[in-house]
Order: sequence, then C-alpha cells, then structure tokens
Amino acid sequence: MTRSRLPLLLAGGLLLTACQVRVQSDSPAPRQLTAQLSDAQGSPIGIATLTEATGGVRLVVDAQGLTPGDHGIHVHDRGVCTGPDFTSAGMHYNPTERHHGLDNPLGPHAGDFPDLEVGADGHAHYDVVNTSLRLSGPGAVKADSASIVIHAQRDDQMSDPSGTSGARIACGVLTTGGGRRRVP
Repeated sequence: MTRSRLPLLLAGGLLLTACQVRVQSDSPAPRQLTAQLSDAQGSPIGIATLTEATGGVRLVVDAQGLTPGDHGIHVHDRGVCTGPDFTSAGMHYNPTERHHGLDNPLGPHAGDFPDLEVGADGHAHYDVVNTSLRLSGPGAVKADSASIVIHAQRDDQMSDPSGTSGARIACGVLTTGGGRRRVP
C-alpha cells in the first residue's frame, strides 16, 4: 500500500465509526399499543394508538363513519370487543379505584379522556395526553387486556361510573401488533 492511500483509508474508517455511534441510542423506544376500531357490525372504522409521552400516555385516534358531534371515549379494562354492544370490553380502566370523570373531585378513572369530536363529515382526528394512564410500571395498561371504546353520546365528565355517554358504538383491542387481535 502506498503512503498516499493510507490516510484516505483511515479517514474513511473514522467516518464510518462516527456514523455508527450516531445511529445508536441509549433510550429505548417509547412503548406503544394500537387498536383497530370496529363498529357494531364489525366493519373497521379507524385506528387508535397509545404511546408513552412525557407525564403520561398520548392517545391518537383517526376514525370515520361516526355520527357528528361529541362522543365519550375511554380505555376499558378488558381486551375483548364483541359486537354489537361491546359490553365484553368491561368497565373503564380504573386501577386506582377512583370515580368517573375528569371534572369529578373524586376522579378520574385512569381510562377517562376528554370527548372525541366528530366533524360533520363523520371523520375524527383526536390527539390528547392522559396524565393518569401508564403503559409501563404499576397499574399499566397491558397488550391484549384492555380496549378503546367510543360511545354514542358526549361524556358529562362527572357521573359515575360512565359519564352518561350512552351505548358503545366502536371498540378495538389494544395490542402491540398494529391493532389486530390474534386468533388462536
């Protein structure tokens, strides 16, 4: 090897090493759970994603085919979504045994959220952080053991146990695999 090529090869090696260091990260990716939301007839209407965020859990929902207006939306304590009434999803996720409602002085349930607003075209985009919910540690929501439920009416954020938000009109089991429940 000639002397003129040696510095060039060394420089290339150093550059490669620097690039490898930049790609590595000391912090793990945030935990995430996803639910494919379906209506009472079993038709897919959207996706809900829970992601760890600073101070809590971020819920992002993109849905269509809903009645315009405000709808209660909650994490429920069972990972089962059997239509048409979705009572299989259980009650609101409530590991601390509090009362329902963001405005309730004895609340809220960890699974309580502000209302989902659906536009005149039946579409909704929702993005909010819940400071009571966790995806890791004690009382955390676990994959396949909880669900997201959208209700027919607005949530009054006070009445226990469900905020008079009415019938359950959409549901999705929270999973780590993109929102589709595995069938044995």
